[in-house]
Amino acid sequence: MLEARIAATNKITCTLSGTTSKLGERLLISWMFRNAWKPIAAAVAVGGPAYVYYSSRSVRHETFNLPVKVKGADGRPEMTTRAIPLLPMQQLEDRIRENATQNSHSRSGGPIWKFATAALSSNDPIEDANAHQVIQRDESDPSAPGDYLFFAVMDGHGGRDTSQLLSRVLIKAVALELSNLVTDPKAQPSVGIMQRVYSLMGSSPSQKAQAALDAHPLRVSRAIESAFTKLDTELINAPIQILANNLDAEAWKNKVIPDLSQHPLALTTMLPAISGSCALMAVFDTAHRDLYVACTGDSRAVAGVWEKTPDGKGQWRVEVLSEDQTGRNPNELRRLQSEHPKDEADYVVREGRILGGLEPSRAFGDARLSQAFLVGNGRPLRPPPTLFKTPPYVTARPVVTHRKFDFPTDSESYVPGAPRFLVLATDGLWDELSSEDVVSLVGGHLAGLKGTISKSDLSALVPTSSGYLGIDGKQKRKEDTSGSWAFTDENVGAHLIRNAFGGGDETRLRRLLSIPAPYSRRYRDDTTVTVVWWEDGKEDAAKVTTIKSKL
Repeated sequence: MLEARIAATNKITCTLSGTTSKLGERLLISWMFRNAWKPIAAAVAVGGPAYVYYSSRSVRHETFNLPVKVKGADGRPEMTTRAIPLLPMQQLEDRIRENATQNSHSRSGGPIWKFATAALSSNDPIEDANAHQVIQRDESDPSAPGDYLFFAVMDGHGGRDTSQLLSRVLIKAVALELSNLVTDPKAQPSVGIMQRVYSLMGSSPSQKAQAALDAHPLRVSRAIESAFTKLDTELINAPIQILANNLDAEAWKNKVIPDLSQHPLALTTMLPAISGSCALMAVFDTAHRDLYVACTGDSRAVAGVWEKTPDGKGQWRVEVLSEDQTGRNPNELRRLQSEHPKDEADYVVREGRILGGLEPSRAFGDARLSQAFLVGNGRPLRPPPTLFKTPPYVTARPVVTHRKFDFPTDSESYVPGAPRFLVLATDGLWDELSSEDVVSLVGGHLAGLKGTISKSDLSALVPTSSGYLGIDGKQKRKEDTSGSWAFTDENVGAHLIRNAFGGGDETRLRRLLSIPAPYSRRYRDDTTVTVVWWEDGKEDAAKVTTIKSKL
């Protein structure tokens, strides 16, 4: 796919030419929290500012010709060629690294957790977002000591409103649902789990704990699923609630809908409902060594599992922990066909897309594919597809998978100090790199590789094996085994982004990253990557640190 999208740029001839309101957010999360909640460590990112094309005092600039789609005189799209300025490499280096951060978290005598995130925009503004939070268990918790570590990436579409909102509230919604496990009347209550959340919310369990309910993977998985679906219901219904609150008896009697275009919450509740977003979340429970991955949409989670080999050198096993939820996924196709009448079976998915339009088959928001009620406010809104008959066609219900993870130890089963890692990324990365590529690139980065390395040589330097590779719901792309990888970035997220769009081929990297919005969207997508890895640590004191990646 990449080659198809860049085929035109391969013909490039270089020439020289002359010169969001907070009220809506509070309304949506009022059902979750009555008091402030202050997690130990939290970070939210919704993408940095759109990239800027700096003016140059130089009289002449390098350009390249690029086929672009424009609106013709008759209003129909047509192809033409535009001369695109080739941006200086230093400016592009800054763009790759401007949203890159790295964090670490550790407790006395425990492992060191490290996590790095980077994002690169194609849309202006970027429609991706990401977030992470760390919650410590109470000493009274029967499962203590330990933490919950939450990581999430969001891939917005049709605007950034949904993904931005999710970056602020999704982790909180899941944490609250996990805390509610202790109030399950069918189970024994627990004092310690999420006691911190309870105390800050002004309530606490009344009975002594006899069992830690969060140690049961099925219960936890259901709680995460419930949090996703409840939040989406609130998000979709928020505009309806505003309308209902403003209908008086006379309006009900005469069936007159009031004009709410100037209502202070009209746009702030409507925009997150009509745009949409995929969401991918990883939850690490360090006390029970459980990892949960919840996927709504076509972002992907891939783990690198370190395993010993007979020669004693070891290798990384590739384990895909999610499925790409698109119409090209046979499981999703069967699900969609089963949820709609038989006469829709042939077109509920067309060319791998829902009703021929939206690619992900699961998402938050996207009200036009679930309910047809949002009009007005002077904003042009896309109508439902012509094949729209029996909504909803998208769901935010995630597929939750559970895995055990381990820490490096001194036993014979493990290599002392060996890291393990998890990569969460929006589909902008997976459009360009395979799961195997990503594990090799991260493994090489953690091993300290530097410089430019040919693709054929990396497999010998960083050997991998295949575990579960999941179901690839992406449009098939031609593998390119030529060229080279670049190991130049300190931030492993930025490292993956660089190699997705050129790696060691600087000319290709410059051309791809020089294409401005909106033309860039035809050649690359917004891309957000979070990499989490853990190492053996013997610190004397707990600490949480945040550093900005070096430019």
